[in-house]
Amino acid sequence: MKPAAYRVRGLRWAMIGLIMAGSLLNYLTRSSLSVAVATSPLMATLHMGPREYSWITGAFQGGIMLQPICGYVLDMAGLKIGFAIFATAWSVITMAHGLATGWPALAGLRGLMGFAEGSIHPAGMKTVSLWFPAKERGLAAGVYNIGASFGAMLAPPLVAWAIVAYDWRAAFVITGAIGLVWVLAWLFFFQTPERHRGLSSGERAYIAAGQERFVDVDGAKPSIWRLLGRRVFWGIALPRFLADPTWGTLAFWVPLYLKTVRGFDLAHIAMFAWLPFVAADLGCLFGPVVVLALQKRGVQLVDARRWAFTLGAVMMTGMMFVGQVQSPYLAVALLCLGGFAHQTLSVTVITMASDLFPKREVGTVAGMAGTFGNFGVLLFSLLIGALVSRVGYSPFFIALGLLDLLGAVLLWTLVKPPALSDPTSAISEPLLP
Repeated sequence: MKPAAYRVRGLRWAMIGLIMAGSLLNYLTRSSLSVAVATSPLMATLHMGPREYSWITGAFQGGIMLQPICGYVLDMAGLKIGFAIFATAWSVITMAHGLATGWPALAGLRGLMGFAEGSIHPAGMKTVSLWFPAKERGLAAGVYNIGASFGAMLAPPLVAWAIVAYDWRAAFVITGAIGLVWVLAWLFFFQTPERHRGLSSGERAYIAAGQERFVDVDGAKPSIWRLLGRRVFWGIALPRFLADPTWGTLAFWVPLYLKTVRGFDLAHIAMFAWLPFVAADLGCLFGPVVVLALQKRGVQLVDARRWAFTLGAVMMTGMMFVGQVQSPYLAVALLCLGGFAHQTLSVTVITMASDLFPKREVGTVAGMAGTFGNFGVLLFSLLIGALVSRVGYSPFFIALGLLDLLGAVLLWTLVKPPALSDPTSAISEPLLP
């Protein structure tokens, strides 16, 4: 490999490390509430039960469903400044959680926080699409998505420590303040390849050589309505609608499940609630490795991603037995399998936005697909809140084990790999013939 290639490799992985840290803090702040609910008097203080808690998580999902706005802002205003604004907003709003005096106020804050935090996946995918050639984007997306798992993994011990040392209000102030420190690092270190002063013209050409060759036929601005008319968009969005409730359940409901059903106390939650997210970290890397292995055997990139998604969907069937096993530790092990399987397939389908759409549309597409994913989380969370006291958690775990199989069917049915001779074939295919 030429020296320029080595230099570019170091810079692009530095950019991914920066966005991974942002993802870590994004998921740390959003996961802090579920841990505080399970390990502190927060629910009693704010006069809330499972139903009110589901409305609060629903407010967050309602806010995060506005991801297309975040993606559009990032596409139009620029990744560096746009994402810094969103990250500052979610950090300040997180700190304001400590001022809540009732559950309606907390719900309002969570809705605002959801809107700001919806920027993470559009920002991550834009970073990946700018700095990496198409064949390496799966691994890059897997690395930055590790931040999501690490953030959710760090939430139980960090929040539990803050509650023991101070109180539940301090937990939100601490996690939000860490986010503000990261914003300074982002503004200081991040830059696009076109504007990075450390890159020579030859190194920029090296990065550009591996980019997709989409033909810009519709002007500079992405059109949401035109994207909604493409079958390939629905091939990404609908599997996310079916897959994302797993992550929402792990992040928002598992600590409460371990407390109320499995009898875990604060110490046990701090010890075990983060384990599914460790497994999810491994899934972030396993999915891209599967894709690369299939490509080496001659499988086309989009087909390789579909096979990786399908493998993850098959592994997800283990979630059906979480509520059936007697041992709480076996239940945690099955939750770990679910975290691993979910990230195997999730990072795969998220990355497909950069495979099938031009760079100028990646942020918007990722945001729109994220809206459908978070709408799935919203519906599933509201159902848990309304029915869990009557039917328990088992039916919901069974549903999570089956939904991704349907997602795999839709992925194979709706996504058409771009023809090598026509780089616009996949992105211009209409929903209806």
